[in-house]
Order: sequence, then C-alpha cells, then structure tokens
Amino acid sequence: MAARWGLRGKSAATLLLACLLSLIPAAIIGWQAIDDIRRHFANAYAENYTLLHMQKILAPVSRELALSRRLADSVVTRQWLEDESDPDKRARFFEEADGFRHAFADRSYFVITDAGGDYYFSDDDQPDQRQPRYRLDAEDPDDAWYFGTIASDEPYNLNVNIDRKLGVTKVWFNVVVRNGQGPLGLAGTGLDLSDFLDAFVRDEAPGLTPMIVDRQGALQAHPSLERIAFSSGAGDGDIDEGQTVHSLLGDAEQQQRLTDAMQASRQSPERVETLWATLEGRERLLSVGYIPEIDWHLITALDLGVAPILERRWLWSLFIALTLVLGILLMAFAYAIDRLILTPLNRLKLSAQAIADGHYDSRLPTSRNDEIGELSQAFSRMADQVERHTQELEGKVRERTRALEQANAEMAAAHQQIGDSLQYASIIQRAILPDRQLDLHLEHAHGVLWKPRDTVGGDFYVFRATDRGYLMGVVDCAGHGVPGSLMTMLARAIIDHAILQVGPEDPAAILVETDRQNRDTLRPDQLPASIATNMDIGLVWVDLQARRLTFSGAKIGLYATDGATLERLPGHRQALGHWRPVTYQNQSAPLHLGWTYSLCTDGFLDQSGGDDGFGFGTRRFEAMLKAQARRPIDEQMVAFETELRAYQGSLPQRDDITLLGFRFTRDTDVRQRNREHDTHREPPTDSPAGTGQPQ
Repeated sequence: MAARWGLRGKSAATLLLACLLSLIPAAIIGWQAIDDIRRHFANAYAENYTLLHMQKILAPVSRELALSRRLADSVVTRQWLEDESDPDKRARFFEEADGFRHAFADRSYFVITDAGGDYYFSDDDQPDQRQPRYRLDAEDPDDAWYFGTIASDEPYNLNVNIDRKLGVTKVWFNVVVRNGQGPLGLAGTGLDLSDFLDAFVRDEAPGLTPMIVDRQGALQAHPSLERIAFSSGAGDGDIDEGQTVHSLLGDAEQQQRLTDAMQASRQSPERVETLWATLEGRERLLSVGYIPEIDWHLITALDLGVAPILERRWLWSLFIALTLVLGILLMAFAYAIDRLILTPLNRLKLSAQAIADGHYDSRLPTSRNDEIGELSQAFSRMADQVERHTQELEGKVRERTRALEQANAEMAAAHQQIGDSLQYASIIQRAILPDRQLDLHLEHAHGVLWKPRDTVGGDFYVFRATDRGYLMGVVDCAGHGVPGSLMTMLARAIIDHAILQVGPEDPAAILVETDRQNRDTLRPDQLPASIATNMDIGLVWVDLQARRLTFSGAKIGLYATDGATLERLPGHRQALGHWRPVTYQNQSAPLHLGWTYSLCTDGFLDQSGGDDGFGFGTRRFEAMLKAQARRPIDEQMVAFETELRAYQGSLPQRDDITLLGFRFTRDTDVRQRNREHDTHREPPTDSPAGTGQPQ
C-alpha cells in the first residue's frame, strides 16, 4: 500500500513539474498568438477600410464621369464643335450645357474646341459664360495636358491639374469628343482638389494614410499636396522625385512587391492585396485596391504603432492574467486527474476489459455517484442497446436503399425523357438539311461531313438549284447544343428569305441581307451581353453556263485543289452579327473541271489532338485536301473523318464540324444538265427544289 501511494505521489509531482515547464512554451506561443491576432485584425481593418473608401470614391467619381461622357457624347455638342460658327448650334449647346452644369457636383463644366483651341469654362461665379476664357497653345507647357489627351487613344482620363489661367486646382474629368473623322475637342467637369482630398484622403482615422495612384504609381491624391504628381493623368506631366508611391518605399524589393500587388489587384478588382513595407522610414501595412471604372489604385498605409488595433498596455495585462490563470488551472488539473480520474479509471479498466473481450453479460461497477459511476452505468446500458440499435439500423438501411432505388429510377426516367427530346430535336434539325436536293442535283459530285458536337448543333449547310447553276454554302451559328440548334432554325429562315430578296447568284448580297435581317430579328440592345448572335458563313454560286464561281464569305473561305496545287478564296475576317456592320464583297474565279472545292467551318480546324493537344490547323487541313483531291468525293469524306479521328485521339470534340465538298467534270456536267432538264419538265411533288423555293 505504501509503495502504491509513493508511486502515485511521484507521478503527481512529475505531472506538476511538467505542467510548470509547459508554462514557458505556452507563454511564448500565447504572446505569438496575440501578436498574430493583432496583425490579423490589422489586416482585416486595412482591407475593410480600403474597400469602404473605394466605394466611397467610386460612387461620386463614377457619377461625374458618367455625366461628363453624356455631355461629350451629346449630339448637340458634336454638332456645335463641327460648325462653331453656326449661332443656332452654339445657342443650343450652351442651353444644354447649362443643364449639365446644374447636375455636376462642382456646378461647373468646360469644353475645348479642337479646331480653334478655345477653352470655355462656366461655373456659379460666371454661369452664363459663352465666351472662351483663353486659347490653348501647343507651345505652352501649361496646355500640354490637352494635346496629350487628344493624342491618346483613350476615350477619357482623370487628371489632377492646376489650371493657372483659371486659377483653380481640380480633379478634371477629360472626355474626348469625336466623330467619324477624328477628335472635335474635349468636354467634362472637375472636382475641387481640396474638397476631394478632404472627402476621400484626409481621413481622421489615426495611423491610416490613404493615397490614390494611377497604374504607373504616380500619386493622384495624397494628404500632402507636394506629393501629388499634377497633370500626370493626361500623360504630359513631369513626375518629380517623391511624387510616386514607389519612391516612398524602403528598397527595390519592396517596390517590386508593391508593383506585383498593384498588378494582382487589377487582375482581380474585387480583392484587396496587402503587404508589409517600410514607408517613409516606418513599417506599414499597405493594402492595395483597384477601381477599374476610373483606372485608379487606392493604397492605404496602416501604422500599427499608431492605429488603435489592440492596446499594448491592455495586452500586457491580459498576458500576465492569462499566465497566472493558466498556471493555477494546470496545477488544479494535475491534482484532479490523479485524484478523480487516474485511480477510478484503473479500477474501471478491469471491468471494461471483459466487455471489450465480448462478454456482454459482465457488468461494470455502478455504485459510485460521480462521473465514473455514470460512465459505468452508461457502459452497461450501451451493452444492452448495441444489439437493438443494430437491428434498427439494418431496417433503416433497407428503407434508405428503397428510397435511393426509387430516386435513381426517377432520375433515369428524366434522363430518358431529355434524351428522347434531344433525339426528336435532332430529327427536326436534320429536316432542314438539303440532303435530298443535293442527291437529286449533284448525285456523286458532292460530299458532306456533318458532325455536331452534341446530339444537335449550331452548324448546317444550304443548297439552291436554278437553271443557271447552284448556290451552296455552310453556316456556323454561335453556340452549340440546344442553343446552337435553335439558332440554325432561325438562321435558315433568314437565309432563305435573303435568297428570295436578292436571288441566288449574288452571295455577297445574300450575306449583307442576312446580316441586316439578323440584326433586325435579334437586336443587341434587347439581348444580354453574354448571348452571341453572330454566325460564320461561306456561300458559292456555281455558274454552269459561264463555268465560273462567285464566292463571298464571313470567316469561312473556299478551298480548290487538283492534288498538285491548292487555291483559296478567303472570307471576310468579321462574322455576320459583328458589332460593326460590314459590306461583304464577291470574289470570282473560273470553275476548274475535275478540281475538288471545299467549304469548312472552324470546328474541323480547331479540333485539338496530336501529342501536344494543339488544334488541327490550316496547314494540316490544306495538305489533307491536296492528298485526297483525286479520289471520289464520297471516299474523300470518309478519309477526312478517319484522319480527324486519328488526330483527335481520346480528346473530346470541341465544336460542331461541317465540311461540304463538290467537284464537276465533263461527264457530271452533261448528267447535271439532263437532270435539270428533266426536273423542270416534271418537277417532283415532294421537293420544293423545282418550284423555286429556297433549300
């Protein structure tokens, strides 16, 4: 008994000594944790402050910029700047400009005529000022900002500048007024620099220094006016030493880290980048945000020694109190473990071992009225409930299995319904393809490789036969799958209507009419920006009598080869439905008998494959056309598909693929003429080809 108590006392002393020794690393870790917490809160404080001020700056600045752009884009403004001598246009401009002046926050506006260099400025002091304040001079350094702005390709800029002739210092919103021939002048407004700094930069928060810089780091706003790089926003100012944020940092490494943070914030404007750096001799936490609407960075410098993140005096008191409490708790814990847990658990272990060996009839001692006794009682109840719970769980598993089987069956039915719908849509889409008409008029003189990426796709091909020749083409609508297939239905109807309007013999006119009808049907101002309505198209008219081809395309070209040489009539670089309308032109070429002609959408050329996963490419495609040119046209299509699959390998098909090929020989020409004669003599009743309807 004495030996057992001696062993227990020795264990308790060892445990107490271990607890005391653990206070040393606990104190170090605690202090480090407090410092990490302090830095964490500082980082969050700086990020939230930067985000808040970015929004605080963006709202009024965006409003002023939007009003300035409306003034510059006004038809009245452009008409007057195009003809300054017209008194009616001049009067209308100043009447409208005065309305803008009341809307601007600074209640002022300016306009500059590029032709005469006259600078007009109106504010509350001179609200009805209709005479120029002064005239700009290209040789005057104070006017260099204007000529730098006009020479830039940017539509506007924000420039912090001192107008010495007006005697004002503002954040200027310079918006270029243009017409089709070039710049007409400049228009905009300004915000008083002192008010701007007081509102957004000269914050009273202790330890925080906000700065506004452009993407080159030139200071556009700083609590100290001497730091501001005036006129740098227009690209004409000389930036002095100390007027960039980089010059305020400690060394080149910190400057590079700041540059990287600015670049990262431009790539993800919704995030705020942070870094530690030495700013003007003190360690600061820099938070960098980007406002893409005005192309400015907001950089906030946080001085932890000044900012009230966590008081050091309070931290020391907290640290000492925590250390004392921790020590007392550790000693009490050591005693409690030995007195209340270790000894009772040793007795409990012997009884619990019997249950661990599978003897559930062995009962644990449950006479104690403390936690150990409750634990013993819980073990006893657990042994009684294991079997019952096992049976209940097995029943629940069976119920869940039946529910899952039912859910899987419903999912399979829904999947089957979707698959059936897509198959039905595929049948409908195939119905618009002119396969019967191609077989009727061209027979073995044509071949088609049509491979939608999904069950339905956005590619289709067209064919129209007349007494003089044939109109053939391929169309690649934006999108694939169900959206693309719906676009093909609409595109087919528009192209058919365009053929009826201009005739089949002028492919360029068909493209222009199709583009016009497409824009009238799918107006960009009524559609989300994410929905594309453009289409690639290539059309060729084959004049059998004159033995000539007339081709026009939009991003699709016409290939011709006899196996030895290859010729290509390129399509226009812009697709139908591009934001800028295009006038497409026809290209004419002789019809070479025995040559193979091909029209192909970009799905074939862009299909990735090979060892490196690159696209099939134009060079490989042209070599394939030349290599197969002398084979029958249907064998060519089989060879093309075989070569594409071999190149694709295990990679998925990226886009819809359509390849239309045709070839005329003297024999096929005679057969086609006889067939055309028979067709017009006795037109088939099930095909609109003989009735002049578009196919």
